[in-house]
Amino acid sequence: MSKDAMDSEAEELHGAALIAEKVKTLPDSPGVYRMLKSNGDVLYVGKARSLKKRVTSYTKLAGHSNRIARMISSTEAMEFITTATETDALLLEANLIKQLKPRYNVLLRDDKSFPYILLTSDHDYPQVVKHRGSRSRDGDYFGPFASAGSVTRTLNTLQRAFLLRSCTDSVFDARTRPCLLYQIKRCSAPCTGEISKEDYAELVSESRDFLQGKSRRTQEHLADLMEAASAKLDFEGAAIYRDRIRALTNIQSHQGINPQSVTDADVFAIAEDSGQTCVQVFFFRGGQNWGNRAYFPRHEKGFTPSEVLDAFLAQFYDERPAPPKIFLSTDVPGRTLLGEALSIRAERRIAVSVPQRGEKRELVEHALRNAMDAL
Repeated sequence: MSKDAMDSEAEELHGAALIAEKVKTLPDSPGVYRMLKSNGDVLYVGKARSLKKRVTSYTKLAGHSNRIARMISSTEAMEFITTATETDALLLEANLIKQLKPRYNVLLRDDKSFPYILLTSDHDYPQVVKHRGSRSRDGDYFGPFASAGSVTRTLNTLQRAFLLRSCTDSVFDARTRPCLLYQIKRCSAPCTGEISKEDYAELVSESRDFLQGKSRRTQEHLADLMEAASAKLDFEGAAIYRDRIRALTNIQSHQGINPQSVTDADVFAIAEDSGQTCVQVFFFRGGQNWGNRAYFPRHEKGFTPSEVLDAFLAQFYDERPAPPKIFLSTDVPGRTLLGEALSIRAERRIAVSVPQRGEKRELVEHALRNAMDAL
């Protein structure tokens, strides 16, 4: 039978019979498959180490859950993309699921981009601002923060602690007198020469150290400067250093958990109740808690929490940089593969683990309590 005749016959088939026909020409190589309705609506997107072996499992209805059996019976067409490796298949699958939103996949909802703090490096007097979107501007990006509110609170406190400018370059160039922020001690007014370039660079260095988790060293340095100012009877200068130390302490007191043994990590916990699932994500950067966010992924009945979290993670990191460590409340089938894929993309090692004891386990349990409370 010619290939055209085989394709014509396959078009008249559906469900398990159609899938069995497609298997005959599939390669034993990695790739992504799509199960569709005849009108092009995508029912499901899946990945496979071997397309032939994986798709063969759908050629019979017996032995599957009701969800998968319905999916097989509804399939009226299939499409395939081969990839070089299984990790490539994982990344492509996550991207297609986010684009196509198939009915039978776990779907990540409310996938807004996270805000960051940007410390610019393209100006003699760097600016500290809230940033969201692509990283097109030169500078250091710190984040993600869980919400716009949390990054705004941190920015406000950073302005009091380090007196860095937040104005645009055009406003900076046009200033002839210090603005109100200088009057209320939230900016050092480099625009009008109220601070030297060298002293401003010192403030920038201190703020970078703090955002990178070197808060103790920064506070100790400010304490030494305060004592030195007091010894010189410069009580006004000492008061400025005192206020800056208080501002830094205020940031830490509002962050809740600040782990001692974890620097940069994302913590994921999943909870399920009455068919609804919540994934709670905590972000730790520089040893500081930069907030948390609850997600409620959409999925058909029949998924286990482990399967939901597995699908969620790949979509979550589809367009986001991953930190060096990712902690999970429960193990997932694709944990090793996810770590390999993220490591290849980041060009550094990304460790995905399920902590069993110590401070890391406490962080996971804290996230799990928050997930349960959200339900």
